[in-house]
Amino acid sequence: MILTSLNVSPAEFAEGTGWESKPEGMCKGDACVPAPEAVTDDGQVSVREAADRLRLPLVSDEAHGVHALGPESGGRALSSAVAPDIELPDVDGNPFRLSLLHGRKVLLVAWASW
Repeated sequence: MILTSLNVSPAEFAEGTGWESKPEGMCKGDACVPAPEAVTDDGQVSVREAADRLRLPLVSDEAHGVHALGPESGGRALSSAVAPDIELPDVDGNPFRLSLLHGRKVLLVAWASW
């Protein structure tokens, strides 16, 4: 779910995640998670609070005002958008370290023939 605000309507949150705001908390099917801080005084869902309570990965680009909320991950979500410093061969076969691109946004594309 791509967002430009960290406060959204309950309907928008439910449409994007499947989690509905109910008096007992945030619910999906029969499962409910108490989340009293997830709904603000004006009835909006605080995405940051809901993501924390529901363990949904949330990555923010504050400079551009864009946020990405991911699906449940079973506890295996990335805690940040920082990649490890990996070294791979470039198109000429020379070693290339990811850290050389520090400070830039990078898209890694992986492919396998199997």
